[in-house]
Amino acid sequence: MKTIKFTFWQDGDFYLGFLNDYPDYQTQATSKDELIENLKELLLDIESGQVPYIHKVEELLVA
Repeated sequence: MKTIKFTFWQDGDFYLGFLNDYPDYQTQATSKDELIENLKELLLDIESGQVPYIHKVEELLVA
């Protein structure tokens, strides 16, 4: 089991969000619990290679 950070917000009746490591890939739902399930499915799709051209965010250490 691992912990993944995500960002979400509510817009009217919908919850929208993305995995912080993959901000280009957003999903939506009608509840926060449904959004979390959608994000888990999205992560599975990304990790299995089903989503092409993945952009990933990393940190750069500059001295």
